[in-house]
Amino acid sequence: MPKVKATSSCPMDGLLRIISGPWTTYILWRLANRETVRFGELKRDVAGISSRVLTERLRKLEDAGLVHRDYQSTIPPQVSYSLTPRGAELRDILNELSEVAQKWGMAGPCETAPLQKTG
Repeated sequence: MPKVKATSSCPMDGLLRIISGPWTTYILWRLANRETVRFGELKRDVAGISSRVLTERLRKLEDAGLVHRDYQSTIPPQVSYSLTPRGAELRDILNELSEVAQKWGMAGPCETAPLQKTG
């Protein structure tokens, strides 16, 4: 698993740089709802995201060791994603952020279904 170096004196900066940015936290939150998600399902879950941006974000999360990509060379190819054990450590934090967003009236158009712990 790649190590992420903090570039400042704040120990959270490295992590926040990985999970911040448009769509990234929401992608993680959606992956935390299920054990495994195929690319097309995840694209539907994250309404409004383009395939290109979703692919970029998933690659970034995979490089950081938070997301696992499973590729099966079938016809058509099947690609699915899941959280790694490291990514699953964020589940409770994402759940709490969702609760705060709802409490503050910032939930927006996305569905805020409660996260289910798996495994």
